Amino acid sequence: MKNKDLRAKKEEELKNLLTESRKELIKLNTQVATGTSLKSPGQVKKTKKTIAKILTLLKEREVKKKHE
Repeated sequence: MKNKDLRAKKEEELKNLLTESRKELIKLNTQVATGTSLKSPGQVKKTKKTIAKILTLLKEREVKKKHE
């Protein structure tokens, strides 16, 4: 997901997306561990990056609230 799209979302939506992304990562890691071939080999990396982007945005918003 693009940063622009993520920044447009509300905090609650970001938290829901974070939960979904973490569940997806668990599924992908399970497939890798069992030896099942993934639909897209780069999906694990994309999911991890999406999780990192969401966490970064949430942290930025938290810091911004403290300074106001």
